[in-house]
Amino acid sequence: MISHLVLMKPRPDLTAAERQTLVAAFERAIREIASVRNVRIGTRVRHGAGYEARMPDAADYIAMIDFDDLEGLQTYLRHSAHEELGARFHESLSSALVYDFEVGGMEVLAGLAQGESEP
Repeated sequence: MISHLVLMKPRPDLTAAERQTLVAAFERAIREIASVRNVRIGTRVRHGAGYEARMPDAADYIAMIDFDDLEGLQTYLRHSAHEELGARFHESLSSALVYDFEVGGMEVLAGLAQGESEP
């Protein structure tokens, strides 16, 4: 499985209409792109843990989008609905981090245990 992770922080001056346009573009992409297998959205939780003070204030939301394989992710990225989402994304956010991960179970840690620097 491939997980596409997007950490994002909306611009502080984003209007309600601009927020709705971003959400609508995301909903359209998820609805129209058949290679999407699962979507989870979350909001950042701050609870006083020591690491919070050391983290940059770069994200208030996370989107986790899962695909069967790399081809599914690439289909998503090339789709016209994603192009529209990308345009709204860049207009709406003050910061964002986007990463793609091949995801499995605990066996994925075997590479780390064996000293591999890259999967």
